[in-house]
Amino acid sequence: MTTTTTMAEVPGLRGSELGTSDWHEVTQEHVNQFAGATGDHQWIHVDVERATAESPYKGPIAHGYLTLSLLAPLSAQVLVVTDTAMGVNYGLNKVRFPSHVPVGSRVRLTATLKDVEEFSGGLQLTLSCVIEREGGDKPVCVAEPVYRYYGG
Repeated sequence: MTTTTTMAEVPGLRGSELGTSDWHEVTQEHVNQFAGATGDHQWIHVDVERATAESPYKGPIAHGYLTLSLLAPLSAQVLVVTDTAMGVNYGLNKVRFPSHVPVGSRVRLTATLKDVEEFSGGLQLTLSCVIEREGGDKPVCVAEPVYRYYGG
């Protein structure tokens, strides 16, 4: 489900669930690319054989920050503000990783609009986001991203 709206309508959505993204598979290739981009080559992420043999997770897992980075593309699936000139990531109020993401897992995001504030030139939105793993019993990421949308 996607919420498509305008800047004028956004404040009326405060407290509303915006929707749930499609499932996204976290592949080993994606994990390796993230490791290369960030310089985080810890074996629990990139050494499949060692992670399978020695990790308590029985295989490689995604970086927590890789999971966090999925906020941008998955949030874009649940909220579309049609009349903005641009939107930017403004920050995060809270981030937790209650569970791990085994490579090969599928994850999806559910978002609620927690708060809306006006600023000169646009709106600042605080979302309450939960990323869940298919078949998991706990969320893999709980976060409050803050986005700024600038009027067109």
